[in-house]
Amino acid sequence: MPYRSSSRSGSPATAINLTIDGLPVTVVRKPIKNMYLRIKPPNGEVVISAPKRMGDHIIADFVRGRRSWIDEHVRRMAEARRKSMDAGGPIDDGSASGVERGGDAAGRGDLADVGAGRPGVGGGAGQDGSAGDSGAVPTFDRAAIWTPERKAQAAAGINAQLPGLLARWEPVIGRAPSHITLRVMTSRWGSCTPATGRIRLNLQLGLMEPCFLEYVLVHEMTHLWERGHGTGFQRRMSAYLPNWRQLRRELNRRVVL
Repeated sequence: MPYRSSSRSGSPATAINLTIDGLPVTVVRKPIKNMYLRIKPPNGEVVISAPKRMGDHIIADFVRGRRSWIDEHVRRMAEARRKSMDAGGPIDDGSASGVERGGDAAGRGDLADVGAGRPGVGGGAGQDGSAGDSGAVPTFDRAAIWTPERKAQAAAGINAQLPGLLARWEPVIGRAPSHITLRVMTSRWGSCTPATGRIRLNLQLGLMEPCFLEYVLVHEMTHLWERGHGTGFQRRMSAYLPNWRQLRRELNRRVVL
């Protein structure tokens, strides 16, 4: 079977998942004229934006014609991740790479900031790795990364900063979390349950630059006022942290371990 597909709904655009010669590809059909290919950091997710009426076989041929380019960019992102895992630090994979049908460069905007379910700061989705000859994407051993020592180090880093951050931001935002939980997360930097005031923070933030913990905390505390990421949320974030969009871009380039 050269490729198979499965569909998902819930947004104005129609999204399906294709597997083309062993390579997972997300196809988002939109009211556009050209087809675009993106390799999204940090996990090397292959995403195609295609016209609504374009057939799967055309998209499959498009991907096959650029398979070596795709594999090379996915390999680079996987290599950056492995190096960071060895060094024990955060990973910066660079901005998204993309091509338009016809071969023109088409590097495109920010990664999504919304995860499924409760509001939160999204990170990379799924596992990454380099696509080998078989097209398979290897996984990594999260248990080997998050040793008890590393968890303790990360928690200590966050706990050392939280009192000062809360003292600074609670008067500014006008809301306070009822409880903050630290945990290893697979695809998010943080999340919030506005109804209960509970906030969850990714332990990895304790191993990163302090500006990212501050951004995620302010982001989640803003959800105590605004459940979604609409105009009201953006207006508040711009008032609290004028450079929040830049921080979001930088954070979305990091791999969630």
